[in-house]
Amino acid sequence: MILTAHQPAYLPWLGYFDKIAAADVFVFLDTVQFEKNSFINRNRIKTAQGPQWLTVPVLTRGHLDGSLRDTLIDEHQPWRDKHLKSIAMNYARARHFDAGFEALTSLLDLSDGAVQDHLAELCWQQLQFWLAALQIDTRVVRLSELGIDSRKSDLVLDLCLATGADHYLSGALGHDYLDVARFHAAGVDVEFQCYGHPVYPQCWGPFVPSMSVVDAWLNCGAEATAGLLQECALA
Repeated sequence: MILTAHQPAYLPWLGYFDKIAAADVFVFLDTVQFEKNSFINRNRIKTAQGPQWLTVPVLTRGHLDGSLRDTLIDEHQPWRDKHLKSIAMNYARARHFDAGFEALTSLLDLSDGAVQDHLAELCWQQLQFWLAALQIDTRVVRLSELGIDSRKSDLVLDLCLATGADHYLSGALGHDYLDVARFHAAGVDVEFQCYGHPVYPQCWGPFVPSMSVVDAWLNCGAEATAGLLQECALA
């Protein structure tokens, strides 16, 4: 059984979903520590001036030492409207803008009075949307449900042992901290993701990789974006 894991991520890039799609089980690391300047609460869209960050503001005072489950969104800032306006301004010419933007609006709009002020929960709810939209049926488990509190390489190995996984699919940065010898001693193979980013039509000049999933979603449409992931899996 193949297991992979990752921190929550806001509007992730296609490589995030490629890793999930390649696994049998994905662990959503909602109890790890928040990292500033990471992709947990921000991602990039493409504009005429180049990549632009969309950042979810968070309340960091007293929370940087806590887990992601405790990280609160600063809802005093109108970030939802700003993100939707930025997306609309830069993707209005995209081929699938109308249908795709309607879905994004429903994903971010809280005009119905719903409360969604925790960062991990925001990312969790969005993840459910994207997995369904991209036709990914990998089983997803929250780390908070597993009762495991080890860290870094020990955490990943403990996840494999707890779920019965004999194969762990790591991101490229896993080279920096995974103790691969310990995995092999425990009967777990380790593979590092080697993602070949697909090229697709974009607005605003030459292709720029590693944008938020929003970029492919609005330029290519839901079905074609799911197809891009399937093509990468077969490559």
